[in-house]
Amino acid sequence: MRRHLLSIAAAAFLVAATPALAAKNSLPPPDSTALLAPAAADYRIGAQDVLEVNVFGIEDLKREVQVDSGGKVILPLIGQIQAGGRTPGEFSEDVEKALKARYMKDPQVIVTVKNAQSQRVTIDGAVNKPGVYPLSGPTTLLQAISLGGGPDQKLANVKKVAVFRQVGGKRHAATFNLNEIRSGKSEDPQIYGNDIVVVDTSGGSKFIQNFQGVFPLLGLFAW
Repeated sequence: MRRHLLSIAAAAFLVAATPALAAKNSLPPPDSTALLAPAAADYRIGAQDVLEVNVFGIEDLKREVQVDSGGKVILPLIGQIQAGGRTPGEFSEDVEKALKARYMKDPQVIVTVKNAQSQRVTIDGAVNKPGVYPLSGPTTLLQAISLGGGPDQKLANVKKVAVFRQVGGKRHAATFNLNEIRSGKSEDPQIYGNDIVVVDTSGGSKFIQNFQGVFPLLGLFAW
């Protein structure tokens, strides 16, 4: 249980580090840059993104590669090439130019972002498999928690689930009741890349109260 309680304390520190909005069942969407899905035309490839590079008609050149910390990938025939900071469309054109310069007359390349580092959610607290998980598409709070193996049946207090989010350069927070969401009494909110989801523990109220003097925003857990 200690691991889960410390997770909530760490999450509270993230909120207390900057001015924030504490609210129940309400949280504004993140900054516009965080809303960009990997499939968006203006999404910018970043470090650790996983790309699928497909050269039309040449199966042997199809590759799934991960962008390194410097924004580069290594492709057959081309070698090292810059991908970071480019949109998938721009990077497709870069690969086409590189292939056309030496090997092909009119290559057609399609680049797809298979796994975007910026589109990840942290699931922590009283869940079975806490960790950082990629978002492959629109994801709700219930779906995000399921990525973490669902609530820990022995420890979780599903009436107190916090979501922490960066909005306008500040960290915001809101709490949600999973029972109300499941019964249809409350909306299942959308989760975005870089969100932090923390499931409270059933025995964590006293622990949280001890922190309220230092982290006033933990009042959002006191129902």
